[in-house]
Amino acid sequence: MEFDAKHSVIVPEGVFIIGTYDENGVPNAMNAAWGIQSDYEEITLYLAKHKTTENLKKTGAFTVAFGTKNTVVISDYFGIASGNDVNKIEKAGVHVHKSVHINAPIIEEYPLTLECVVKEWNEQREMLVGTIVAQQADDAILTDGKIDMSKLQPIMYDASFQVYRTIGEVVGKAFSDGNKLK
Repeated sequence: MEFDAKHSVIVPEGVFIIGTYDENGVPNAMNAAWGIQSDYEEITLYLAKHKTTENLKKTGAFTVAFGTKNTVVISDYFGIASGNDVNKIEKAGVHVHKSVHINAPIIEEYPLTLECVVKEWNEQREMLVGTIVAQQADDAILTDGKIDMSKLQPIMYDASFQVYRTIGEVVGKAFSDGNKLK
């Protein structure tokens, strides 16, 4: 069966929660799916015009938290409500504190957060490139000082069925299993 290219499924699509402050210091969050690690200490996100993008222009900083199995409800809410209409942070009942490294909020309900400054904002392409200046991780998601995906339980967006799925079990060892074919 052939599908229209407009509805292509590219997986995984992350659940990135972008945190910003507005010009009055009011925190905001949005859910974004189109993002990648584009270099060491760098993340690239594709964001259409939102309150978040307006905030980025004013502050030059943002946080990226990763949606998890335990944060599905608030993560989805941050994607369906508009910060232009409601204070999403207040309505969601989440707890926020200001990053010590950048002018952006850290949402405490998320166990993993990147703190970023704007490196490039291409409004025409709706592309945001951020330099990661710090990373915050709850001890509960660490194993031997490393972020453990089985403890984090990150989610991905499944565009085919419009659902969130957890990222699954380990199925192989990178930079190792392929050696069997050498």
